[in-house]
Amino acid sequence: MDSSAINFQIAEFMTSAPSIRQCPEDDGCEVAFAGRSNAGKSSAINTLTRIGGLARTSKTPGRTQLINFFQLGEGRRLVDLPGYGYAKVPKAMKAEWDRHLAEYLQERKSLAGLILLMDIRHPLQEYDQQMLNWAAQAGLPVHILLTKSDKLKRGPAEASRLKVEKLLRDMDPGCTLLSVQTFSSLKKQGLPALEQQLSHWLSADFEETEKADTDGPASE
Repeated sequence: MDSSAINFQIAEFMTSAPSIRQCPEDDGCEVAFAGRSNAGKSSAINTLTRIGGLARTSKTPGRTQLINFFQLGEGRRLVDLPGYGYAKVPKAMKAEWDRHLAEYLQERKSLAGLILLMDIRHPLQEYDQQMLNWAAQAGLPVHILLTKSDKLKRGPAEASRLKVEKLLRDMDPGCTLLSVQTFSSLKKQGLPALEQQLSHWLSADFEETEKADTDGPASE
């Protein structure tokens, strides 16, 4: 199947889960979106799907503590993970979210990659680095979106992207694949690059799963 065949505009809300144990069946292929509570995660999903309000945006912390699944058809899903690192959330709630996020990233077999969103003006905060570490432990490829790039002129935005790339090389978090791009939900800047990355992950993994299913069990 050609990766360009993926139509993100057919996305539909599937279900919400408080933990990995309540998630949908762990088959097919999915890509998760993660980021701080104010990184523009829900806005990016809405821009990607061209469906306003598909992923609910909220200024109130505590309303997005669920793992939200969106069906793309044919066993493909987008996943909106709980926002993290919000200063006004109680420590006990933060610890609970951390546990669920780590479990999901490290145990979810259908997870093909992680889209990690960071405000271009405040990248690589402590929780962002924690997410990179969890992704590295899980062997997950990571694609970083430096969001709200419309807040900067093109030159400074590109300089910020290059700086983040250098910092990541110096940090060497150990992710299997790490790429960085600028993105603006408001201006739809960087949308084709995001679509291409998602299509690659979803198509490649889905085709491999499909082939494994049709080939039958491996001989021992």
